[in-house]
Amino acid sequence: MLVACMVELHDVGTFNANTRFKAGYLNKLERMLEKVLPHAMLKAKPNLESRIRILKKDWAIVYDMLRGKDNSGLC
Repeated sequence: MLVACMVELHDVGTFNANTRFKAGYLNKLERMLEKVLPHAMLKAKPNLESRIRILKKDWAIVYDMLRGKDNSGLC
């Protein structure tokens, strides 16, 4: 749900910048997630901020495996 909400924020363009989301996107993301997951009680800081940081780290690992140098013919 987190990724789906982030994609929606990106597609709408309100919080989309060239390389990052604009300030205030965490609060909007918190409200969006509250609608779809009403009892999750996720707060922008520290919950969402931490989950996004982990998501970025995990994505970087996958990206490096698929597109990075010395991937040993994985793709």
